[in-house]
Amino acid sequence: MQVILLQRVAKLGQMGEVVNVKDGYARNYLLPQGKALRANDGNIKSFEAKKAQLEAQNLETKKEAEAVAAKLDGQTFVIIRSASDSGALYGSVTTRDAAEVATEGGFTVSRGQVVLDKPIKDLGIHPVSVVLHPEVSVRINLNVARSVEEAELQASGKSIQELAAEAEAAADFEIAELFDDIGGAAQEE
Repeated sequence: MQVILLQRVAKLGQMGEVVNVKDGYARNYLLPQGKALRANDGNIKSFEAKKAQLEAQNLETKKEAEAVAAKLDGQTFVIIRSASDSGALYGSVTTRDAAEVATEGGFTVSRGQVVLDKPIKDLGIHPVSVVLHPEVSVRINLNVARSVEEAELQASGKSIQELAAEAEAAADFEIAELFDDIGGAAQEE
């Protein structure tokens, strides 16, 4: 099916281009989302008449998105989740979770704007993309931890696995000292 793009669509084309797409993609995504029109004579004439208005509207929304992007880029948000001792989450962090925590932080972000490269299923700091406009994208960091204190430790550069290894080493050292003390007492007798 041929469609006229009403805005830039990633991996497809720029605003105003007539492109061929599969029927299902057009019917189920592009047309309902208002990102395209069917490419027939009436729609092409209508688009040409509205083209200047659409470009001005696109430029305005892009400027607004760039203003928000300047504030949002590089922000770190803390998400508290329960996890195992090894750092594996019971569940995963979704786009909805990322959008909610950004909204609580004072930014207007919908879950459709959040792009996860891979599912977040473990503790740590994870970079996430947020697409504010088809031409404006920023990176935020999600600090996934079991508690606020743990999130602060992760933010300082320590991973959960390192902390667990340090705690285990300290416990082993204490046990070794205890047995050395007991062994020394037995030898004195």
